[in-house]
Amino acid sequence: MATDIVVPTLGESVTEATIARWLKKPGEAVVLDEPLVELETDKVTLEVNAGEAGVLAEVLVQEGENVEVGALLGRIDPDGVATAPASEVAPESATPEPAAEPAAPAPEPAATTAPAPEPAAAPGGAAVEIIVPAMGESVTEGMVAQWLKQPGDTVAQDEPLVEVETDKVTLEVNAPAAGVLEKILAEEGATVEVGAVLGTLAAGAAAPAPTPEAPPPQAAAPEAAPVAAADGGLDPASIGRSAEDGRISKADLLTFIGAPAPTTQPLSPAVRKLVSDENLDPALIPATGPGGRLTKEDVLDFMEGKAPAIPATPTPVLAPAPAPAVAPVAAPAAAPAAAREERVRMPRLRQTIARRLKEAQNTAAMLTTFNEADMSAVMALRAQYRDGFEKKHGVKLGFTSFFTKAVVAALKELPAVNAEIDGDELVYKHYYDVGMAVSAPSGLVVPVIRDCDKKSFAEIESTLVDLAGRAREGKLGIDEMTGGTFTITNGGVFGSLLSTPILNMPQSGILGLHKIQQRPMAVDGEVKIRPMMYLALSYDHRIIDGREAVTFLVRVKDFIEDPERLLLDI
Repeated sequence: MATDIVVPTLGESVTEATIARWLKKPGEAVVLDEPLVELETDKVTLEVNAGEAGVLAEVLVQEGENVEVGALLGRIDPDGVATAPASEVAPESATPEPAAEPAAPAPEPAATTAPAPEPAAAPGGAAVEIIVPAMGESVTEGMVAQWLKQPGDTVAQDEPLVEVETDKVTLEVNAPAAGVLEKILAEEGATVEVGAVLGTLAAGAAAPAPTPEAPPPQAAAPEAAPVAAADGGLDPASIGRSAEDGRISKADLLTFIGAPAPTTQPLSPAVRKLVSDENLDPALIPATGPGGRLTKEDVLDFMEGKAPAIPATPTPVLAPAPAPAVAPVAAPAAAPAAAREERVRMPRLRQTIARRLKEAQNTAAMLTTFNEADMSAVMALRAQYRDGFEKKHGVKLGFTSFFTKAVVAALKELPAVNAEIDGDELVYKHYYDVGMAVSAPSGLVVPVIRDCDKKSFAEIESTLVDLAGRAREGKLGIDEMTGGTFTITNGGVFGSLLSTPILNMPQSGILGLHKIQQRPMAVDGEVKIRPMMYLALSYDHRIIDGREAVTFLVRVKDFIEDPERLLLDI
């Protein structure tokens, strides 16, 4: 009898989700508790696992469709026979083939001109797998964002090898042992699950020594150079000789006339791929690597126009042919034009941010009201107690704790600003979990400080320092970024003078702080220069009326301009 796959409970106030991606296809075998499909809500992305082992018999809801809690997604046939795609078994049967005849030596020296073997075969080390680590609760997969090392590179133990990006954080996977990176099995842009093998390294192996330069073709290079020198009107006696037999080589002639010698050494896989993708001639690119090897940086510099151009004068010396023969030399100059645009895949976190911000605009009746606060009193209080506060609590006294306490006091007076809409119901929150927008390298995240009404100024400041630090390192858990009742965002740290923040759904309010700027203000009939900050409250007009929004912002202003009110609770 077939087993139903249904949408599970999605959490408090969440009644529906979107089918983000099916991880299995009809006809594929599944095991008990294996992830089958990803569901996205406005808060989290979660997986639906197999309730029984068998074969995925049918998919009833396609990717991109919305489903409610309890909806039927598909069915599992516990007695079915899997029909695995051919692509899943082909690589296994093909792997033994490359090692068929390892001992056949090349009969001629000319074989050195063939492409060099992959440097991954670094001798002397046991293969160690590079595994995708656990990436936090409810995170089961990520995308390979960037390899920091290439096959053949020497790596130290715990040295970062590759960056893996999830919809929440970006983390580095470090080398499990010292050695040489052997193979890359998951290319950049590939989606990988926790536990998947990203590549292998040869533990304890040393990087392969540069392959000796291929010897010049017999009898061709030593004779051609003196002829070219004579035909070009050069005195052969004045040209330095590097060959043991004293004859002039082509490289000697190029050095004499000031042209870089062509690259003849084998290329690393990364360099070979780059010059192939960009359709470049490696012989035209000056090499700066050890032993005259061409490096990836050499190729990139050449593409950006940083490498010296090939002199135009040597060509007539080497080839007294008609002038049109030198035209192809100018072709590499067009390469920098390709750098005027760059297309990169949008990070999953950025995709999630974009989707949720647009959902907020499309769902809420969003409106913003403004006011301004004189920061003189708070600044004076901070200046007076800054040193003592930091000495006692080990954390600096910032503006965040003042605004957080002011927001909590205002929310208690105006509970609608701390509420949310769930279907046709209003949910009033009697706790105060304030989200703090933090700019991380991968995008904006909003960690939540819990129970701010019960925390002291020092506890709020220290909690924010901890959350912000871990946000920038990509180490926040999903539970630390969900469940907030109100949000504070501070664009002033970047110099913003005024903005209209977007709601963090399903919350109904967000307070925007801005740059403190000296402005002339009328104080008791006199013009005085005061440090002023614009305050912006964006709110959901479906639940909060204009009177409540304006009153809330005025109360925050009052608490900031007279902070003793916060201490006395008046």
